Amino acid sequence: MIQERHDKKVALAVDTSTNKVPSILINNIVKLFEQLKPDTILIQADFKIRDISPVKSDTIKYFTHGKSSYTLVLEWAEQENIDTLFYITDVTGFIPEEMDKVNYEVFWLVPDAFLPRVPFGKAIKVA
Repeated sequence: MIQERHDKKVALAVDTSTNKVPSILINNIVKLFEQLKPDTILIQADFKIRDISPVKSDTIKYFTHGKSSYTLVLEWAEQENIDTLFYITDVTGFIPEEMDKVNYEVFWLVPDAFLPRVPFGKAIKVA
């Protein structure tokens, strides 16, 4: 899926609101993007965007408050004309009801045994 988007503007968001997900799993996903699509933009966010930088696996900082909102990242992706957004999250964060679609591709990469229903895009279990 990553290689199919070699000519697209791709972003990878990481939900940093909790450290309950094994960081090695998330780092391996980020490393994969780093190797296959090094121009990917990495967004670290919880209830706010913490960092936007080139994709690099050793730069992720987690928080333990458990609060996350996807709104700012989704709006940022639209403003930046992102073609595809990959979002590593358990999909328990806030999305406003009126945001029922976006004009780019979204893949929710869920690092959990439970695969929740997503409001739009496609959920993929990566646990």
